[in-house]
Amino acid sequence: MEPDTDLEIGVGPWDGPWPAAPHYDPQLLAEGDRRNVVDRYRYWRLEAIVADLDTRRHEFHVAIENWQHDLNIGTVVRNANAFLAAEVHIVGRRRWNRRGAMVTDRYQHVRHHPDVESFLGWAREHELPLIGIDNLPGALALERAGLPRRCVLLFGQEGPGLSEAARLACDAVYSIAQYGSTRSINAGVASGIAMHAWIRQYGVANP
Repeated sequence: MEPDTDLEIGVGPWDGPWPAAPHYDPQLLAEGDRRNVVDRYRYWRLEAIVADLDTRRHEFHVAIENWQHDLNIGTVVRNANAFLAAEVHIVGRRRWNRRGAMVTDRYQHVRHHPDVESFLGWAREHELPLIGIDNLPGALALERAGLPRRCVLLFGQEGPGLSEAARLACDAVYSIAQYGSTRSINAGVASGIAMHAWIRQYGVANP
């Protein structure tokens, strides 16, 4: 079992008789659990954690375009895990730097689409509206948005933002209010703000 995190956190070997429930991992019980997981999942098998998360995932998806570089995708995946998104969709290049995800991609469903057209086909098949998040002329204020319960929060490539094909496919585009000197915030930060906006509307009070 390979290490699950770079962080020096966790608990030591199980103290006392081992629990018999099948979701516990014998190796973790014997050696300790140094993963960055909440206490609820200490000593659990990876597959058992994912299965439990699958019973509670929220109804929003997250998608990000990946044509040139992928500096923010790891953060997007990490945010999606924190807010328990249904899935993350990578549109464009398959490869991305997983280091920024801090191994949360092991717990988060990540789906690849080679181009915008295939992604749009998937979204239409599942009847999910596309909500673009970008600082574009005419974009509505996310702070005053009523997001759909079932939707895909769509983010563009860092720099150019949403591609033209993605913009045209969006059911709505929202921007995040900014007050400083720069034109935009990066996609990783924007994704966390947008996901939390959804959570404020539909998330449970006690996760």
